[in-house]
Amino acid sequence: MRTLPTDLAAHLTGEATTMCRCWKLTRKDGAVLGFTDHDRDLAFDGVTFEAASGLSASEANAGTGFSTGGMEVAGALSSDRIAEADLAAGLYDHARIETFAVNWQAPAERLLLRTGHVGEVLREDGAFRVEIRGLAAALDQPQGRSFRAACDAELGDVRCKVDLTAGALRGFATVVASEDGKYLTLSGLDAFAVGWFERGRAMFTSGANTGRAGVVRSHRIVDSALRVELWTAMSGLVAAGDTLTVTAGCDKRFSTCRAKFANTLNFRGFPHMPGNDFSLGYARSGSQNDGGAIVM
Repeated sequence: MRTLPTDLAAHLTGEATTMCRCWKLTRKDGAVLGFTDHDRDLAFDGVTFEAASGLSASEANAGTGFSTGGMEVAGALSSDRIAEADLAAGLYDHARIETFAVNWQAPAERLLLRTGHVGEVLREDGAFRVEIRGLAAALDQPQGRSFRAACDAELGDVRCKVDLTAGALRGFATVVASEDGKYLTLSGLDAFAVGWFERGRAMFTSGANTGRAGVVRSHRIVDSALRVELWTAMSGLVAAGDTLTVTAGCDKRFSTCRAKFANTLNFRGFPHMPGNDFSLGYARSGSQNDGGAIVM
């Protein structure tokens, strides 16, 4: 049961109330932003809650037990602090967000309504819509290991132990040409075999996308030029001369772990585990032709 602060409770029992909602958003990079649906800026806890964002919130839903709950917040990209490029770059993904009910005449009279994190972010026609997921959403995520033939580690993590800074697994490239920020013609990777970087990461080290990375979908030679296709287009403009670091990718198969990375001992899958065809098989008696053996 939630207890209202005395001063806020007294305000709510009055004949008229002056309440609004405020959102405090803490991004993964540490930036803290504040927004409110009031018509003027408010400030508390060292954060200015900007009114210019034009935010509006949907009805919040919650349930008993382990129900995730949540709500949506929509607004226009009118705040100088909300850039469409930042939304596209994922800076707001999984950001912590706190929702307050605030007496705008006396911001000290407030109540923290919920704490959650940013889920899906949609952008269209100069506006955005943000899904806010409750804390219980973390309980809805898979935990523990998966028993499957493919490896369940991430290439280069503490379980995999592959050193992605090794020269054979990392290349330094320069953009020669770009199409839609997704199809890149690169130089500097001629020493690597075609397909070597598929499923790997392309991290930009200069240009409008500095510090941002994309996943390599294909790495091949087209018309005598080295072409790399990313799974999704970069949010910033990709220009000729931009530099990037490209790391090798892995398809999670045991044969790749052995041949490409010489990392058999750290393979985190079960390559010899029987598949569905084995579990659905059945025993049948052999004929004279097969010596009476029991075969599957």
